[in-house]
Amino acid sequence: MSELRLLSYNVRSLRDDTAALARVIRATAPDVVCLQEAPRFVRWRHRTAVLGRATGLHLVAGGAPAQGVAVLTTLRPLVEHAVDLPLPPTPGLHRRAVALAVLRLGRARVAVAACHLGLAAAERRRHARLLGERLPELARGAPLVLAGDLNERPGGPARIVLGRTLRDGFDEAPIDGRLTFPAAAPDRSIDAVLAGPGVEFLRCGVPSPGAGGPTGADLRAASDHLPVLAVLRVGEPVNGTP
Repeated sequence: MSELRLLSYNVRSLRDDTAALARVIRATAPDVVCLQEAPRFVRWRHRTAVLGRATGLHLVAGGAPAQGVAVLTTLRPLVEHAVDLPLPPTPGLHRRAVALAVLRLGRARVAVAACHLGLAAAERRRHARLLGERLPELARGAPLVLAGDLNERPGGPARIVLGRTLRDGFDEAPIDGRLTFPAAAPDRSIDAVLAGPGVEFLRCGVPSPGAGGPTGADLRAASDHLPVLAVLRVGEPVNGTP
């Protein structure tokens, strides 16, 4: 069994205090970070690399080709496969996509996908159905984790669709808070980490300020969203299968 620390974070295109953002990420010590609203226009690779250098992470999937969702990792997980999945566009609305990386930790494998669902409920529901169909195929047999800004509170239509196959870490192993937006005075839970069979939630929540974690000032300054930190346990393949 292998433990994995995963952080999901909408970073608002790095328009806020990037030094505070880097401190928040370092304080949570993730192995994997799923970003939403990562840089996707001019010099997006450079801006993402600067954040990576400040946090000990490197881009393994997504970025501008995935409409600003991205998966970054430390050197601990080995990247077995990475892919970006464009989602069917809705005329007049921002294009959406998913970035997925299949990672190996020792003999354990896990597929981590970053997503950012849209503002229209009908589109969110449609994209959630598509994710339920396509992500298991893209995971190549690895247990699946989906993390991101769902733009929807618990009980919403897309969450109901995703909940048919994925469990919410806030429900399974809650710790600290679950309200993620707006960062200055959060009153709603629209960001989440979800997981399928083969992944166990040990802890999941918005990191609390202090006690070795990020400061409250940094959490408020880094972005308009608060991050979600999940500590996961991933099992090894059965009977030595790859």
